[in-house]
Amino acid sequence: MEEVTVVDVKPQNVLGMRKKGRYSDIPALLGKLCDYPGAMPAFSGPPVFVCHEMSPEEAEKANKDGTADVEIAMPVSKKIKAAGEIKYYELPGGKMAKIVYKGPYAKCAPAYEKLFTWIGKNKKRIAGPTREVYLNDPREVSEADLLTEIYAPIG
Repeated sequence: MEEVTVVDVKPQNVLGMRKKGRYSDIPALLGKLCDYPGAMPAFSGPPVFVCHEMSPEEAEKANKDGTADVEIAMPVSKKIKAAGEIKYYELPGGKMAKIVYKGPYAKCAPAYEKLFTWIGKNKKRIAGPTREVYLNDPREVSEADLLTEIYAPIG
């Protein structure tokens, strides 16, 4: 696991969707985005999950209750006509603390703990939803080789 760094993230135009459910819904939601008519050629970066729960405890409870606020987005290089639950919008940027996690998605808690500990020790505060960027495809690499960038907006 890498160390925590501070980066300036640029805003991104994305095709995305947001709904209540469980974090285990992420693969199916990504599938819906990938199957959206005309979207595939416009994808310009890896998929993003935005976590709107503001603490690990809140996220755990919402996931257990099936009320997690799950947002999935794919960066796009051009405007895509949105329809139904799939929207075209700008994902905000800003100053963020970042850590890279290698391993199964379900076992990333220590990376979050390290990120949140760093934020506290450096007298920062979390200033918005955290996000995960999935750098490789679980259909192409083993779980042990999955790479996820985890970002927390800081103030």
